Amino acid sequence: MSVFSCLETAPRDPIMGMTEAYMADPAPDKVNLGVGVYLDETGKIPLMMCVQAVEQDLAATRRPHGYLPMSGMAGYNTVVQELVFGPSSSAVITGRVATLQAVAGTGALRVGAGLLALASPDSKVLLSDPSWENHDLVFTRAGFTTGTYRYYDAATRSVDIEGMLDDLRAADPGTIVVMHASCHNPTGCDLTHDEWDRVTEVVQERELVPFIDMAYQGLSLSVIQDMYPMTALGEAGVNFLVANSFSKNFGLYGERVGAIHFATSDSAEATRVLSQAKIVVRSLYSNPPTQGAAIVSTILSSRELRGIWEKELGEMRDRIKKMRAVFRSGLENAGVTQDLSYITSQAGLFSYSGLTVPQMQRLRNEFHIYGLDSGRLCVAGLNAFNMDRVIEAVSEIMKSE
Repeated sequence: MSVFSCLETAPRDPIMGMTEAYMADPAPDKVNLGVGVYLDETGKIPLMMCVQAVEQDLAATRRPHGYLPMSGMAGYNTVVQELVFGPSSSAVITGRVATLQAVAGTGALRVGAGLLALASPDSKVLLSDPSWENHDLVFTRAGFTTGTYRYYDAATRSVDIEGMLDDLRAADPGTIVVMHASCHNPTGCDLTHDEWDRVTEVVQERELVPFIDMAYQGLSLSVIQDMYPMTALGEAGVNFLVANSFSKNFGLYGERVGAIHFATSDSAEATRVLSQAKIVVRSLYSNPPTQGAAIVSTILSSRELRGIWEKELGEMRDRIKKMRAVFRSGLENAGVTQDLSYITSQAGLFSYSGLTVPQMQRLRNEFHIYGLDSGRLCVAGLNAFNMDRVIEAVSEIMKSE
């Protein structure tokens, strides 16, 4: 009898499985709005000019491919910490933030979960309702029991801030609360700065442990404004974690570039946390890769290259907003009478369309337009070549209800 005979076939990942279905579809006019990737006007992942410039320099330099330390590239950790928390952050200045390079955002989440499993194994993890599907998998595989807190109000298509605060007030001290810094996935509905202040007060009062997932810094409001959750929590002296990724805002999806940050009580505690986090890294992947970190650290360390990056990032952000506006106006002009203001008020790559599972299945089966069953559509995948088709299909489905 095989040791593997007890294993059943696992269900397909809802996002990766959707991409597989899209790839298998022979329709010539198919559209993929399921995967969470920024695409340019031609429907391709852009190679940012700043990234291309650094890659050329790296390729021209002969260097051995040795191991990095378990914590990653030191210069990378320094500039990324400053980007995430801000150069004037008291938490950074006083040395109470421990930062490690990680294998993109998922790797950062898993390292953080591994450290929390060591420090607080009996804690419960609360995820927003809804949240990115992989959050539950990361934390349950790390040994935690997960639950949810209210976040999205389907009736108003906005954040249910009062429900969220009530659920946080009801949570036990030490509960780990996973929150999205900006460009909430999948809804696109973000907390305002005032709402972050209210959340910070409750977190501090209830002694909760925020775990901030920041995969889209700079794609909502700006690089600086999108770091507000870290500013609010840091100034309040809260202990919290941040997982950040450079897949979307640098276009480095395949390089798997990210970091995990632990905001602790003081510098001595940060040192202890760093030592234990490195052991978690050692058990998972030993040490992170070099190329992506070298690209990011070079750009963030150069005033000229960082300026180019922020300009390109701003252009990406503006294109997403333009696609939202065109999509909304197109649906309205097609005769959709329901309130569509949520399309332009949401932020980031995704729009929570409100379409039901049968409607999303119809969108795929009849029109060959792919989105998640939850109704999530990646508006960053819209462009001048596919917009009319998507508007025609979505408007027909919406008007048939």
